[in-house]
Amino acid sequence: MGSPATGAVPQHIAIIMDGNGRWAQALHRPRLIGHRAGARAVKRCVEFCLRRGVGALTLFAFSSENWERPIDEVSGLMKLFIGALDREVDELHRLGVRLRFIGERERFAASIRERMQHAETRTADNARLHLNIAASYGGRQDIARAARELAGEVAAGRLQPEQIDAAALAQRVALSDLPLPDLFIRTGGELRISNFLLWQLAYTELWFTDALWPDVDAALLQTALDDFARRERRFGLTSAQLRPMGEGSQA
Repeated sequence: MGSPATGAVPQHIAIIMDGNGRWAQALHRPRLIGHRAGARAVKRCVEFCLRRGVGALTLFAFSSENWERPIDEVSGLMKLFIGALDREVDELHRLGVRLRFIGERERFAASIRERMQHAETRTADNARLHLNIAASYGGRQDIARAARELAGEVAAGRLQPEQIDAAALAQRVALSDLPLPDLFIRTGGELRISNFLLWQLAYTELWFTDALWPDVDAALLQTALDDFARRERRFGLTSAQLRPMGEGSQA
């Protein structure tokens, strides 16, 4: 069940990429410039995960609440999104990265949905790194959707109410086919998870930094991994239960 993380590389990292707008404002530039710089940080993060042998990386790119931002910023973000999909998919495929999107993709324009589907199909057989982009995503919505699926199965007579448990729900939330996140990183100095992967983060190690997302580099990511490696993940057990048999038996 649980085990010390000492020396371990997380199998799955989840990141809230916060601070693009503040980074641009500090330079007296439009917020969209910050988002462009943030896209470059995404490339550095993907490259880092490939070098370190991380199996899955989930990035919070656009929340379900972000649709309420100023229309010019949302429009600019959508153009950046299209551009990134057009430019990066072939390179991700060459590197062995599988790209997947989670969230309410029906809210995107048809042209973006088509690009999402193309990217997923193009990279579907890759397994070196699972890159998941949470776009128009919310953790509460994710859980509600899973609950609706279970309710539908009960209504159809395929499932009894007493069969609904944590395992049944876990099979229906996003990313259920991947290991749960081991490490959560949030940049930008905020100390909350902001409706991101609420179910999946139940036992994830949390790591926060004041660094703004466009400034993130391999050194900072390695600092997060070093901190993770020093933590003991008990999952409700005691340290003694996790200790190998015989360890600490000598006076």
